Amino acid sequence: MRKARLSVYLDPDTMAQLSELADRKDQPKSLIAEGAILSFLTPDDSDRREAVVTRRLDLLTRQGERLERDLSIVAETVALFIRFWLTVTPPLPQSAQAAAQATGRERFESFLDMLGSRLAKGRSVLREVSFDRLNGTPPFGGGTKASAASNPHEHQR
Repeated sequence: MRKARLSVYLDPDTMAQLSELADRKDQPKSLIAEGAILSFLTPDDSDRREAVVTRRLDLLTRQGERLERDLSIVAETVALFIRFWLTVTPPLPQSAQAAAQATGRERFESFLDMLGSRLAKGRSVLREVSFDRLNGTPPFGGGTKASAASNPHEHQR
């Protein structure tokens, strides 16, 4: 392979160091200069490690941003639900509170069972709703009266 010619200007100290190394190694100055240029242009292990770490940090940053976004959505959802619930739920008379608390405990236990089951299976309502919206289908099974009629617990929501 034929090599291309390159003329460079070096300050006297750099030229002296190049000449001294060439004499000591008994090699031509152009060969030493070529090796130095190749070493400068070729990434070494630390550059490769830095690139890998940079890519990993970028990935972690994106994951952190997604978590922050998801947490913000969850916090806003809970706040809106609480506001809605407090707005539309009338206070119970004293005589009905014990029964309501018992029913509430039963419902909460049922909720915890369902939550544990879904988490164990790796299912997520947020992902289901997002997937439904991406596909253009209404969440929770179509949203028609027929689907509400097929679910006997629908009227309790």
